[in-house]
Amino acid sequence: MRSRLEHAQRIVVKIGSALLVESETGKLNRSWLDALMDDIAAMRAKGQDIVVVSSGAIALGRHALGLPAGPLKLEESQAAAAAGQIHLAHAFQEALAERGLSTAQVLVTLDDTEERRRYLNARSTVTTLLKLGAVPVINENDTVATAEIRYGDNDRLAARVASMISADCLVLLSDIDGLYTSPPGEAGAKHIPEVPHVTAEIEAMAGDAGSDLSRGGMKTKITAAQIATQSGCHMVITNGRNMHPLKALADGARCTWFDAHSDPNTERKRWIAAALQASGAVLVDAGAAKALGEGRSLLPAGVVGIEGTFDRGDAVLVKNGTGEELARGLSAYSSTDAKEIAGHNSSEIEALLGYRGRSEMIHRDDLVLKKTLRNEDKG
Repeated sequence: MRSRLEHAQRIVVKIGSALLVESETGKLNRSWLDALMDDIAAMRAKGQDIVVVSSGAIALGRHALGLPAGPLKLEESQAAAAAGQIHLAHAFQEALAERGLSTAQVLVTLDDTEERRRYLNARSTVTTLLKLGAVPVINENDTVATAEIRYGDNDRLAARVASMISADCLVLLSDIDGLYTSPPGEAGAKHIPEVPHVTAEIEAMAGDAGSDLSRGGMKTKITAAQIATQSGCHMVITNGRNMHPLKALADGARCTWFDAHSDPNTERKRWIAAALQASGAVLVDAGAAKALGEGRSLLPAGVVGIEGTFDRGDAVLVKNGTGEELARGLSAYSSTDAKEIAGHNSSEIEALLGYRGRSEMIHRDDLVLKKTLRNEDKG
């Protein structure tokens, strides 16, 4: 099991408030954070991409603003988040800088990972940060989210982020070392090291327990496992209270693994192919059709026409000159902008549109070929 973490290329690490914030003082647990950053620096040195999804802003802001213990009103939570996010971002920036790493804070809401255009923007931002060698730190944007558009827990948010960026592995650092058949304090409770499938029986084992600082219990972790594994991402729950928790996990610490049954790219392609209704079509020339068959992206230069009306991020069909469907994918441009750049080199996009967009009309990661085209390419 340990090899899953060691061999994963892109890893999302979720940190709970109870780990990051000292319950007695309401202050940041800096020694624990430093140990975790040592682990992350070591993984980055091996070439692994690391994204952190962190709780703690409200807990830190509550202390900074002198708010009382207990449930907060929505506006009080938003005020606490606004104050706490400054402390949280600074702590991560300082700790990572000490280890020669850069970071960036990305604030998201439920809509950002559910609505396709926002989803693409968030995905592009995070993947670009990773390409530049940064460690993105993602927080739910509690300062502006209403009760209707909040996740309310970072377990599910972390799973959505893992799905969004096609991560191989999601690590939930918790105050418990995995899933048990019944609450760990009860007689006869047995630890479950691996969950091949999230069944109704597994869901029934989850309780509602959560600390005064956290908003998630085991139920939210099981929901996160369903989201992650369905998108081709392995998930693991491990005890984060230990110093150097990621190193401990790699060294074989007790945990519970939830198995994915395919890889992230396969699941993403399946989602594009089956779950999205096409809003329009892009017509391509013979050269572009051949390039698609070779696994390349669709560039504006190979586009000869646009059908229908669509926005950036919408699913579109890709057709050849005879109207045959070659592929479908997510367009990087609206139909209006696509018409402007069709037939032009990517270097001309900024001059034509007034902004520097993506070089590809449809990136190969967002493109699914029809089986007939795949077969022709093999032959």
